[in-house]
Amino acid sequence: MDMTRRPKLSLTLFGIFATAAVAGGAWYELVGSVKPVAASAQSSSSQPAAKIPVTSFEVKKTDFPVHVYGLGVVSPFKTVTIKSRVDGQITKVSFKQGQMVKEGDPLLEIDQRPYTAALEQAVAKKAQDEANLRNDQLNLQRFQTLAKQQFETQQNLDTQQALVDQVTAQLKGDQATIDNAQTNLGYTSIKAPISGRMGFRLVDPGNIVHAADTTGIVTIAQLQPIAVQFTEPEEQLQAIDKAFKAGEVPVEALTSDGTRTLSQGRLVVMDNSVNQATGTISLKARFDNKDNALWPGLSITTRMLVDTLKQVIVVPQDGVQHGPSGLFAYVIGDDGKVSARPIKISQSGDANAVVSEGLNVGDRIVVAGQSRLFDGALVDAKPVGALAAPMADANSGTKTGSAD
Repeated sequence: MDMTRRPKLSLTLFGIFATAAVAGGAWYELVGSVKPVAASAQSSSSQPAAKIPVTSFEVKKTDFPVHVYGLGVVSPFKTVTIKSRVDGQITKVSFKQGQMVKEGDPLLEIDQRPYTAALEQAVAKKAQDEANLRNDQLNLQRFQTLAKQQFETQQNLDTQQALVDQVTAQLKGDQATIDNAQTNLGYTSIKAPISGRMGFRLVDPGNIVHAADTTGIVTIAQLQPIAVQFTEPEEQLQAIDKAFKAGEVPVEALTSDGTRTLSQGRLVVMDNSVNQATGTISLKARFDNKDNALWPGLSITTRMLVDTLKQVIVVPQDGVQHGPSGLFAYVIGDDGKVSARPIKISQSGDANAVVSEGLNVGDRIVVAGQSRLFDGALVDAKPVGALAAPMADANSGTKTGSAD
């Protein structure tokens, strides 16, 4: 019995030691593998933090134009409705619809025959009265000679003198009739009273027109120069009036969406009262419009320069950030780290803003890439060039800004 149990016990002990040896090796391998991982983590934490790429701008002083924006409608300085001043049939049309015409260009002709006949009749009447006057003047001379010789009475002499005066007055009436007939004949040829663009023709050749007609034949709208009527808030009245009194006030006409400049002009008229219903003041600007970019009835956005601030701190609008405590800007320090600095804005425009407090000349601020920044963040700043020019993409409304 004892001999049979010993081999089994030896095998069992051998298995236990073998298993313990394998487990011990595995434990040593696991523990040994932990040390390199911890060392790797420690070495990675000692590496410097990655820099955040941003775009920077160096604060400087420059002149800042103050613009106000408004909504306007293009209107011609002159619009003429062509009407006939005499009765007759239209025999000729010398213009095309939509054509540009100059002052004095022929437009229409009306049948001249009745007015030519009336003129000839008036001329003939005057010739007849001139002949009568010559005869009456000869008779007057005879009466005067006979009266001196006591062969003619004073009464007959006075009667003959009155006859001469009467025919003389008739001649003046004849000349007036001739002038009137010539005027009416001239009305049969209608010429352009102003330079401008023709509209749609409302009466075709062959139709009879009358001086009493209420509807016209065609209209002419003056395009060069042309006017723009627009409004501004009453809050801007003092600034506009001051600029208007100081000299020429430039006005730009932009497309209705404000994306493109159409023409440049100047302010010429300010209304004499404020519209109480809308709280606005009406203004009128004059544009040379030599390229005919402005058309009557076109809705536009206006941009008017009312002031220029001299040598103030101006930064791009993109550098101004809005926070819970107000406006601020990320300022880049000499060590390449940023800090949020509170600022105040006194004026703002399309692309730039005037900083009244918080920044100094020479400071570098972040104008792009602020979404990842925080106080103390290390940045890789790429400088931007000059200030952005005023864009023509602002919506209508006043863009002068206000102090925060």
